Amino acid sequence: MAMQLGSEGDEDEVIGTINTTPLVDVMLVLLIIFLITIPVVTHTVPVKLPSEVNQPYKTKPENINLAVDKEGKMFWNEREVADTNALLEKLKTIAVMEPQPELHIRGDQETRYEYVGKVIFTAQRAGIAKVAFITEPPARGG
Repeated sequence: MAMQLGSEGDEDEVIGTINTTPLVDVMLVLLIIFLITIPVVTHTVPVKLPSEVNQPYKTKPENINLAVDKEGKMFWNEREVADTNALLEKLKTIAVMEPQPELHIRGDQETRYEYVGKVIFTAQRAGIAKVAFITEPPARGG
């Protein structure tokens, strides 16, 4: 009887299990690293942290809406203002408020720059810190 290599009786079996040894080795190394580094991280310099004081926020004041039409007439929250002197007096009373309200200027599209410039200059003289311009948003999808 001659033995043949690769005969039918000597078939190698296919191993169908997952070898978990490398996974366990890696997990043990990670566990050791974490056991060494965590105490270093948790032991910090002892300092007394400041305590938090809860203070209520000041409510935001109403914004002032100032409209300027194409003839140069000024409207304070939809009420007409006679001239820049009257506007200056109104803005001075607003400028001392704490916190100071914002001035929102709505200028007509055909208003001359001179009229809006007078309003800005008057606001600057009164001490108003925040001046914003209200514009029409662009059309959607255009």
